[in-house]
Amino acid sequence: MEGHGTSVGLTARIAAWLGEVGVEVVVTELGEDTFLPGIAVERGRLLVDEAKLTWPGDLLHEAAHIAVAPAEMRSLMTGDVAVEGLDMARLEQAAVPWSYAAALDIGIDPALVFHAGGYRGKSEGLLRTFGFGVYPGLPLLVEAGLTTPEAYPGMLRWLR
Repeated sequence: MEGHGTSVGLTARIAAWLGEVGVEVVVTELGEDTFLPGIAVERGRLLVDEAKLTWPGDLLHEAAHIAVAPAEMRSLMTGDVAVEGLDMARLEQAAVPWSYAAALDIGIDPALVFHAGGYRGKSEGLLRTFGFGVYPGLPLLVEAGLTTPEAYPGMLRWLR
């Protein structure tokens, strides 16, 4: 993990913050068949295997899927978090600005979330876009009552 500029301390810091905002994180051992190395979603909770975790910032993006989903859907989210009746494209779009705001709230560099190993090669472009004050997906957070255009990247609340 050191090669990615991360540490177990960072993982613990992110996990503690997530717990404070209402996303449960369980440290456990996971198999090799997870969507992201060292992270799984089970019934609306994040399962984390620190020994297999490559990018601790991925915890924020995966937590974002849970946080922006309607409350009644969270406990149904397992595996790839697809739930019948839940628009996964919109969920993904909302997860991007949520995880950016979360990184800032925690006080970590958003590049730890938007790292070169993720976002299908668009991490650098997303970071540049956010740096210009343009926030893709923000209308979805506003629609969910999580923030306002004026408040963002500050959030009114973290869970939908």
